[in-house]
Amino acid sequence: MRTDIVTIFPSYFDTLELSLLGKAKSRGLLEIHVHDLRDAAHDRHRTVDDTPTGGGAGMVMKPEPWGEMLDGILDSADDTDEQPPLIIFPSPAGEVFTQAMARELAEEPHLIFGCGRYEGIDQRVFDEYADRGRVRLISMGDYVLTGGEVAVLAMIEAIGRLLPGVVGNPESLVEESHEQGLLEYPSYTKPAKWRGREVPAELLSGNHAAIAQWRHEQALERTKRVRPDLLPG
Repeated sequence: MRTDIVTIFPSYFDTLELSLLGKAKSRGLLEIHVHDLRDAAHDRHRTVDDTPTGGGAGMVMKPEPWGEMLDGILDSADDTDEQPPLIIFPSPAGEVFTQAMARELAEEPHLIFGCGRYEGIDQRVFDEYADRGRVRLISMGDYVLTGGEVAVLAMIEAIGRLLPGVVGNPESLVEESHEQGLLEYPSYTKPAKWRGREVPAELLSGNHAAIAQWRHEQALERTKRVRPDLLPG
């Protein structure tokens, strides 16, 4: 998968060199290109924002730098793909990101992420590239961040680990929270007793059917208690 990220803070994404995604990048499983939006701003101060038309607080990101930057990325895209790259803008006005969406996006050969700041990006940027290709506005939840970088990091982490070969044991992906519509069951390791707290006897039984049943019951109980909204009505 190829991933392009447009931001005014490129160093935000240095963490993608670490851990599983860093290894995936070095092995060629994940191709990451980070672009500084200010490289497409040609005035003396490399300005990427201006006051909102119609008045109001804050600043809005200008369309010209975004247009120049996105045009350049799209021009360099592999034209053998069946459809154009998907452009994703984190936005509290977008559809909510889920594990199912992460799996869907992991099938894409090329994702472009645009990290907005301030009061957001001029709406005409979304409209322009939606008319020319594919655009999705995606929210991480019902709260507001100072910029899109944290949201993009979270999405790339969730999507990248689903790519074939990134996680050493693919079976571990199946039992995670949200994969079966339930939260994940509690996990334990050695020692069997710690500070008076014991590992549940079912997990020490060696009975695989009993272990599977216990885990399912724990996942169901945790989901009922913490996230009842995930269960059928």
